[in-house]
Amino acid sequence: MSKIPTLQVVKIGGNVIDNPSALASFLQDFAFLEGPKLLVHGGGKIATQMAASIGIESQMIEGRRVTDEESLRIVTMVYAGWINKSIVADLQASSCNALGLTGPDGGMVLSKKRAAEPIDYGFVGDIVSVNAAALSGLIAAGFSPVFAPITANASGQLLNTNADTMAQALAIALSASYQVTLTYCFEKKGVLLDPADDESVISSINPASFQDLKEKGIISAGMIPKLENALKAISAGVSVVRLCQADNWQNTNIGTTISA
Repeated sequence: MSKIPTLQVVKIGGNVIDNPSALASFLQDFAFLEGPKLLVHGGGKIATQMAASIGIESQMIEGRRVTDEESLRIVTMVYAGWINKSIVADLQASSCNALGLTGPDGGMVLSKKRAAEPIDYGFVGDIVSVNAAALSGLIAAGFSPVFAPITANASGQLLNTNADTMAQALAIALSASYQVTLTYCFEKKGVLLDPADDESVISSINPASFQDLKEKGIISAGMIPKLENALKAISAGVSVVRLCQADNWQNTNIGTTISA
């Protein structure tokens, strides 16, 4: 029986995108990472700044962006355009055969518009399916996909999609063919017991401890959906899920490990 190959799925957040030196360092590390790999990126402050420059106020609820029609145009231009192609160009310059993608490209990720109740997030997509066969084919051909968090529904309506959720869905879909390690890279060393203490990293989180930390208010705002995605991934077949700092993400002894 042939050995199941390992695949690294890495997600970088907006705080990495917003820091040119941190992003350059991360991309160099990612480029030289051996074996199959896939990158998912967030959007950072650029979309918010662009929206503000034309008088559009950005609204966030529990770490998720509310996306009206004008905001959708902006995030699509910024996420799928400037940020995605800048990352792809940097990776190509480091001899990593990167391929920039969004959900509609090749029908890779299908989503549906989120229901307006109980909260109307506007043009926000919840992922329905991933074309794992097509994506596996690209990876087998030697490409390193780089996904921007834009998807579309069956009617072709573009939808803004949470990048953490996108990383989770891609990792789960590919876990049928690979031993997938999913790493969420952000500005902190891991999930912190005390947000004011960067050394108070919680080494491991499971569903019970997550609920307890959430009820105590230790985990809140944008960390809630991030951990919900991480927990879903580990329960649905992803081999390893970690949250850690972007500048040392390849060290498996650091950060917060998610367990079922």
